[in-house]
Amino acid sequence: MFPDSSTCYEDCKATAEWLKAQTSVRPLVAIVCGSGMGGLADMLKDQVAFNYKDIPNFPQSTVHGHAGRLVFGTLKGRPCVCMQGRFHLYEGYAIQKITLPMRIFSLMGVETVILTNAAGGLNQDFKVGDIMIIKDHVNIPGFAGNNPLTGPNDDRFGVRFPCMSDAYDRDLQQLALDVGQELGYGDFLREGVYCVLGGPSFETIAECRMLHKLGADAVGMSTVHEVIVARHCGMRVFALSLITNKSVMDYDSEEKANHEEVLETSRLRSSQLQKMVSNLVNKMEPIKHTNF
Repeated sequence: MFPDSSTCYEDCKATAEWLKAQTSVRPLVAIVCGSGMGGLADMLKDQVAFNYKDIPNFPQSTVHGHAGRLVFGTLKGRPCVCMQGRFHLYEGYAIQKITLPMRIFSLMGVETVILTNAAGGLNQDFKVGDIMIIKDHVNIPGFAGNNPLTGPNDDRFGVRFPCMSDAYDRDLQQLALDVGQELGYGDFLREGVYCVLGGPSFETIAECRMLHKLGADAVGMSTVHEVIVARHCGMRVFALSLITNKSVMDYDSEEKANHEEVLETSRLRSSQLQKMVSNLVNKMEPIKHTNF
């Protein structure tokens, strides 16, 4: 059974109205923090924070390294909301549930979504600690029909068949590259294709080899589902991956992927990531709305 689309809309609207009643901040930018990157929320000034468990209709984050808070405030003078912790397929939620925050943000007036994640590097030229600007994605769960837009479409959110060839805003990608160069990050700034899997087990060697041949530069367990729903709702999207480990591609290797390595790499690179995101938000042009 799919969730009733009208109920989904009413639930999201009720949550958006509840949040608007609790804070005067009307965010134009939403930032989603990946594993170990919750410090991005600390950049916000005049914070108003809510635990996920206290927000009506909101899922709960169960992953170590995800605080489970929604933080409102301003960044470089721009009203923002920051998710300290996101939701994943492997936590057992329906895919429509884990993407619910994107719909709530759209109903609150958010125009731009910035997503971050920790990912394994498939591209052999990438190093641990590299920051990869995502230019496209490969949605492996979607190949099997696990797409957040499956089921009845609600036209109040978006069209039945949204285009994904422009899922990641190219102007924001270029701006991020420019910002990275200005900050002196050229040595560890990359562009590439992100592939999502369901998790929670890390990939086998054969799977990593296959994904690399398919054109993926990095692999992880999040982000893509949120991107699809954000674009369905008409928000523009920018996303980046922190390469926290190199995917094992060689049967003779003694390396093993582990979550602790992910969190440690995130911690070491966090201040530079925060600086890049804050400068990006500062230099973003607001979306120009056309009145007909």
